Parts: sequence; structure tokens; C-alpha cells
Amino acid sequence: MHIIGHPSPNFGERRGGAKPDIVVIHYTAMGTAQSALERMCDPAIEVSAHYLISAQGEVLQLVEEEARAWHAGAGAWGDVEDVNSRSIGIELANDGAVPFAHPQMDALEDLLGAIMARWSIPPERVIGHSDMAPERKQDPGPRFDWRRLARAGLSIWPEPSGDEGDFHADLRAFGYPDAAPELLLAAFRMRFRPWGSGPLGPEDRRIARALAASFPIDRTGLAS
Repeated sequence: MHIIGHPSPNFGERRGGAKPDIVVIHYTAMGTAQSALERMCDPAIEVSAHYLISAQGEVLQLVEEEARAWHAGAGAWGDVEDVNSRSIGIELANDGAVPFAHPQMDALEDLLGAIMARWSIPPERVIGHSDMAPERKQDPGPRFDWRRLARAGLSIWPEPSGDEGDFHADLRAFGYPDAAPELLLAAFRMRFRPWGSGPLGPEDRRIARALAASFPIDRTGLAS
């Protein structure tokens, strides 16, 4: 995998000696990768990510993995509230309305595999921006192929449990932050049931139960 260095000035030190144990996937919501690159390298904007992948599969590194990029913003995953200090951010050039290109997904798989191996990040801690910030974010959205990543061992796609649990409590046990029920349902479905519609149903509850049972968040680690 060829990675092109394009340093951004928008980064800092990871706080409290934290190391990355989460990967957050985003879409740029911009027309072109070049527009996104210019934005993330503009010191007046104060946003960045560690990597940007174009639709053609070109991988640009903007921030070193050891440093804290400014991609996650307000939100949480489990007890982690400063997600920027605990994560690596990957931006995919996509406006959210179209499928993600095959060369882009191929490059993402190669990059993710390398990152996860370097930092010993398990598949359940590869999340979307909407997972950690359901009140304000939708990326990478319902067009993103999470099942493809799961088949490659780079994310998860649980089989529904035979039991229905408490949907909100089960999502909290998996890692989702506390949020309004309708926002949690929307974020959950974008990730695990993009075809789902209507009010909360048994299938939603069974998948949430499987997430909580198989991938409970570790709440004994750093809370920063």
C-alpha cells in the first residue's frame, strides 16, 4: 500500500499519554478529495484526520498516528469522552449520497488492517462518526459497507440474538453514548440495519442484544 504524506498543521499531543485504541471512519461530505484536503490543512478551520482516502484509492496521511488529529469532536464511546486522544481518524472522500467506490474500499481495508495490527485494535472498536456522536453526525452513513469490513475481520456484523433485551441499555453496553431514543435508533440502523424503517422493532432489539452480549465495552480503562 502506497501512502502519500501531506502534513496538516492541525494536530496536537494525545492527552494523558493516551494511545489509539479506536478507529473512527468518516465521510468528507464534500465534492472532491482535494476540497477536503484543503479544508483539513487550513489552520483557520482547525479540523483534520490522520488519513484521507480518495474515491480512486489514493491514501494521504495528514497526521502521524502517534499525534492527536482533530476529527471526532464532541461525543463519546463507552467511557471515552476525548475520542480524539484515543482514536485514529480516517476520512473517505464521499458526499454521503453515493456508494463508496471499490478502489476506495480496497485501500481502506489495507490501511485498516495495518493500523489495527500496529495498535492491537479489535474489530469492535472500529466505529463510525455517527456511532460516537449520534446527536450531530451521520457519517459514514447507510451507503457504507460495514458487512464487507466484517467479512475481512476489520469490523463486526453480529447475528441477531434469540432474545430481545432493553435496546437502549444494550447499545450503552456496546459503547454508544447516552442520547435521545430516536437518535440512537437512527445511528444504530445506519450501522447495522440500513434497510430498517418505522418504530423500534424486535429485530433491532435482537441485534442490540447480540452486540451487548458479544462485545461489551471495557469500562475499566481510561475515561478521558
